[in-house]
Amino acid sequence: MAEGNNALLGILAVILGILVITFPLFSVFTASVLAGFAIIFLGIWLLAQSFGTWSASKGASIAYLILGLIAIIGGIGLFGSIMAFSFLASFWLYFAGFFLIISGIMSFFTKEGTKGKGIGGIGVILGILYIILGAYAWNPIYLAYLIGIWLIFDGITLFFVGPSDLMKMEKTDIPK
Repeated sequence: MAEGNNALLGILAVILGILVITFPLFSVFTASVLAGFAIIFLGIWLLAQSFGTWSASKGASIAYLILGLIAIIGGIGLFGSIMAFSFLASFWLYFAGFFLIISGIMSFFTKEGTKGKGIGGIGVILGILYIILGAYAWNPIYLAYLIGIWLIFDGITLFFVGPSDLMKMEKTDIPK
């Protein structure tokens, strides 16, 4: 049953990836609208939390209130804004790439053996790739292409790797 679900999810991911690549600006616009809605709803929830925690902690209530207002303003700013969405995606890739590079360099000095050094090297390489992808994510069309390619690759891998295979791999990687 799980393998059938994986195949269905794989087909769906490949179809979505092709649609995103075919209609890049519409896809990024849709993603920005959805992200904007999600952040607005998060802000509303934080505002509700601020009123709910007023009697318990005034400081926490004020913090929830401020975060809620910032989230609502940010969600409205992101809602339907292709350039804001592209900027945030690019910023996140730069941010993650920077930390991957730093953690990879730290692995060179703190981990022992070939495996530790290899993990450090992979971290540095992935960090550089993230920064390169971040440079392309500034352009909404390239961002849509990156998302579409990722969806297609993810869909294809769902055909070959099932949840039971992942569980077996995780169990064999646990040191005894």
